[in-house]
Amino acid sequence: MKRAAKVLLSIVGLLLALIVAMYVGLGRIVWWSMKPSAAFDPRAAPPAPDYNNPAHWSALPSRRDAADDAPTGMSSVDQASAPADVFYIHPTSFLEGRWNAPVPHPTVDPATDRGATRIQATVFNGCCAVYAPRYRQTNGRNFIELTADGDRAFELAYSDVERAFDAFNARRGETRPFIVAAHSQGTMIAERLIARRISRTPLRDRLVAAYLIGGRVTVAGLRAASPDLSVCTSATQLRCVVAYNARSLGYVPSRFEVRVIDAGPRVCVNPLTWRDDDAIAPASANLGAVFIESDDRSPRPGFADAQCRDGTLWIRSIAKAPRDFMSSQLDRVLGAGNHHSIEYQLYYANLRANAQARVDAMLAERATPAPTP
Repeated sequence: MKRAAKVLLSIVGLLLALIVAMYVGLGRIVWWSMKPSAAFDPRAAPPAPDYNNPAHWSALPSRRDAADDAPTGMSSVDQASAPADVFYIHPTSFLEGRWNAPVPHPTVDPATDRGATRIQATVFNGCCAVYAPRYRQTNGRNFIELTADGDRAFELAYSDVERAFDAFNARRGETRPFIVAAHSQGTMIAERLIARRISRTPLRDRLVAAYLIGGRVTVAGLRAASPDLSVCTSATQLRCVVAYNARSLGYVPSRFEVRVIDAGPRVCVNPLTWRDDDAIAPASANLGAVFIESDDRSPRPGFADAQCRDGTLWIRSIAKAPRDFMSSQLDRVLGAGNHHSIEYQLYYANLRANAQARVDAMLAERATPAPTP
């Protein structure tokens, strides 16, 4: 009996030691689990998505999906009669050791719908019909450890989104106003999409604004790639870019910080003032953080303040965010004070109201007769 008890205690101790080791070394485990086992080979890439197939979209206005959800007290506009559209590009939801994710994927697709489209794209369903393509997203490690193979994998992911953008315009008609919205990997793809397919084309005039959050958009890079788009400096400015990366003053960088390629500071537009200056916006200007993924889906006014400084959105005062076990582990991996995973949620109500204000400004502009020569 004593021997059995000793064996049981030994097993329990071993399990506890293993759990502690995994907890302490979680970042290292995640880092190595994402490492592809072979060099990038385009012949081994998953088949390209077919954007005539509704299953290859995370959200479409023609059906009920994750993008139709709404916080308590808010509602989604009728997608069939919305006056504008949003093209939303989701962040990384693929953590396997492969260069690119297949589409469809039995676990990645639900993770995208639940952890990205439902949480972020719903910001825009008060003003717009929401389109969100699935794509052969690349491994998240490629934005931290820059390699030639990673560039090729990223180009593959980009090529899907570019084709999805063509399908988006074919479905809706190119004369309708539209927003481009994205986060993280999606933002890096969106920045390239804007430079290649929107800037200096007729579509530029239809662009309400671009919300390129949690990426590596720099002032110099935007000016060079899309010279006819500017950084947003007011709440109703059109054809401009909103971008920010949110951190607390106690931020401790980790190995998972995205590498910035272009020189100079990142673009930072304060989501509480819609200016790119360094004024501190108090938490009282925050209309409400929203965590649709939590049990309490109601807006939480005054949740966090904001100040742009040196290209980063710094937070001095922030309430406690509701995080389940897996989300809390993600926060640990990203590093203390890194709010990358909740950059939309922190300012959800302000983003939602601003998207509506900019769409209204675009509709008013289009309704105003052109001046007589």
